[in-house]
Amino acid sequence: MDKILRIDMGSSGGPKCTVSDLGGYAGFGGRAMTSAIVAQEVPPLCHPLGAENKLVIAPGLLSGTIAAMSGRLSIGCKSPLTGGIKESNAGGQPAQVLARLGYAAIVIEGKPAGDDLYKILIHKDGVAITADNSLKMMLNYDLVAKMKQEFGEKICCISIGPAGEMKMNAASIACTDMEQRPTRHCGRGGVGAVMGAKGVKAIVLDDTGMPVRTPRDPEKFRDANKRFVEGLMKHPVTGQGLPTYGTNVLTNIMSEAGGYPTFNFQQGSFDGASKISGETLAELEKKRGANPTHGCHRGCVIRCSGTYNDKNGNFLTKQPEYETVWSHGGNCGIDDLDAIAMLDFLDDNIGVDTIEMGATIGVAMEAGIAKFGDAEAAIAMVKEVGQGTYLGRILGGGAAVAGKVFGVERVPVVKGQAMPAYDPRAVKGIGVTYATSPMGADHTAGYAVTANILKVGGYVDPLKSDGQIELSRDLQIATAAVDSTGMCIFIAFAILDQPETFQSLLDMLSACHGVSITADGVVDLGKNVLSMERDFNARAGFTKDHDRLPRFFSTEKLAPHQVTFDVKDEDLDRVFNW
Repeated sequence: MDKILRIDMGSSGGPKCTVSDLGGYAGFGGRAMTSAIVAQEVPPLCHPLGAENKLVIAPGLLSGTIAAMSGRLSIGCKSPLTGGIKESNAGGQPAQVLARLGYAAIVIEGKPAGDDLYKILIHKDGVAITADNSLKMMLNYDLVAKMKQEFGEKICCISIGPAGEMKMNAASIACTDMEQRPTRHCGRGGVGAVMGAKGVKAIVLDDTGMPVRTPRDPEKFRDANKRFVEGLMKHPVTGQGLPTYGTNVLTNIMSEAGGYPTFNFQQGSFDGASKISGETLAELEKKRGANPTHGCHRGCVIRCSGTYNDKNGNFLTKQPEYETVWSHGGNCGIDDLDAIAMLDFLDDNIGVDTIEMGATIGVAMEAGIAKFGDAEAAIAMVKEVGQGTYLGRILGGGAAVAGKVFGVERVPVVKGQAMPAYDPRAVKGIGVTYATSPMGADHTAGYAVTANILKVGGYVDPLKSDGQIELSRDLQIATAAVDSTGMCIFIAFAILDQPETFQSLLDMLSACHGVSITADGVVDLGKNVLSMERDFNARAGFTKDHDRLPRFFSTEKLAPHQVTFDVKDEDLDRVFNW
């Protein structure tokens, strides 16, 4: 993983690629790599869909090795949704394959002069870029099937659906899973729109003939990886809860805690929660012959994903994630798992972020476009997004756009990006993260639910403002570092509670790269990433006033606890005072 592939889509005579060494980006991976390149090379005031923006695709520091949980892929750019820097990541196969091909990053630059659509093939013998207008407006599942037919069964794909081609703010980038299905998505921030603006429909990766990455110290690496896996397996969340019930194990927990946003953030619990919970979902999957325990990439040992079959026992979609079940479920008043699974499939096929899409439909329902609980209307709305109708383009623009068009006051966004499945009034630590993350409202940026609700890594009362600044700050730093390794963020449960598991991660990094990596070094990496991101946003025009939640969170009390978000502005302003 010692080279960067640059593809200039706007080169005279057609797209051209060059390969260079890492240069000043040596030692970076994943989010650190994408944010460093964007911060240094993209003009902060450029138009996100213009030629000056760059789409950066990077595997993590441990991707391509035998390290468990190391298959996350980071994709970064200036976001058309937030107007700031963006890193969105996903599981699936591409990170491992790209790393084994030797690339630390792909940087897609410029934009074509015409309206041709391109596919890019990357394998051990080089890169081929081909115009293929037969792919225009093709859905992700059909696209992957065509790529397999053309390039063989051993490929993996990075692709966009129609939403990306139409440059919608909610457009995602799909990554294929182990079964070569486009089920894993870099969903947040409209990264799919940037890929569409570059004229790239699909990136096909084939690592046939390439070996697994070899660590500098293979024996120490294998020992550290073994200890790391043992730690994950003995933790109750990563060893039991997630593999048994998936991420949706949180539905009952959050609804009972009063922090489950319902009816577009009007209340904190949902009467239909038990009907769409992780427990109910896993039981239904087993009954229909699907699998509630499944990994999204090779090397995943937590296996928090799954497969969902329809009523006839046929595969419909991946097991809907907790955030998807919430966004299309409780947030919209829908308690039908089959409807939620269909919405998940449509989102993946069309290529839109499930969080942004569900939040947008919730805003539309509050506006009276449909009634809360109307699953058929929700499905129809997502189909309109895929068709690019007038209504579909409004909805595809995201919750902030829809709120303005429909005249809705209660619009749950920060920096233009919709909030995920935790109400900041009842889970105040996540509220601090939503407000202050450079990424916009993003739960994974600093997952304070760990200490606020699950009591992992200590306990900070979710209903009180005390301690939330420090909690979010520490988690944002740690997350920025973890996102740079290629590791799944769910390893945090074990490394927060088990010092020996954290040490095994440090040992893996050290053995892989032949350097001594300490806990302080990891903290420094996280701080460096966040500093680069915040500097870019400042140059793009962001101020401390953008690090705020919408006003209604501090004025409207949330049932059942009757709480507001009462963390002071001056405290939010000191999150990054390290």
